[in-house]
Amino acid sequence: MIRPHLEPSTLQRRDVLEEANRPIEHAYFPEDCLISVVAMLRDGKAVEVGMVGREGMTGTAIVLGNGEASNECRVQLEGSALRIPAAGLRELLPRSASLHAQFLRYVQVVLVQATQTALVNSHLTVEKRLARWLLMMQDRVGEDEFDLTHEFLAAMLGVRRPGVTVALHMLEGRHLIRSTRSHIGIRDRAGLEEFVASGYGIPEERYRRLFPGAGF
Repeated sequence: MIRPHLEPSTLQRRDVLEEANRPIEHAYFPEDCLISVVAMLRDGKAVEVGMVGREGMTGTAIVLGNGEASNECRVQLEGSALRIPAAGLRELLPRSASLHAQFLRYVQVVLVQATQTALVNSHLTVEKRLARWLLMMQDRVGEDEFDLTHEFLAAMLGVRRPGVTVALHMLEGRHLIRSTRSHIGIRDRAGLEEFVASGYGIPEERYRRLFPGAGF
């Protein structure tokens, strides 16, 4: 029902798709790009509270009946996506209870992800938070190699750059990743999952339960 209303879009890194407290213009469905949901403080400090890739969408506030974004959505890995105007999505939702219900199930996944992110940010070490972030990124883009700077990772995790550098060296010393100044490759996914333990996987498991067969 929604596909005829979608149009292709090419997204570049650092594109801002939503701004907090501003009207949402489009909902995006990433195909091979990655979008971060970022919470901003009034002094300009930011931290990532969500991640959207091929499994999901932006514009969840539209699904909940609100036209304004709560956080900023910015592109972190460039690529392609499909999009629909916010007005078009609002028109479609009342026409199909099943479509609306499907979107609401995804909103539940988003809430679980945000809750888990707050939890791990409070209780896990930087090394485990970074490992979790890399696993989530791989889930959502389907790649093992990423062009990522230490500065970028520090901003996403809400920590200082030296802390990220130390964490990367530790993960590399365990032969879990390969790391240079601006590139990271995952060598041992199972090892990363074992290292993070219970800090990873709850939102992904909820997604698989709510969308059987879709998976990551």
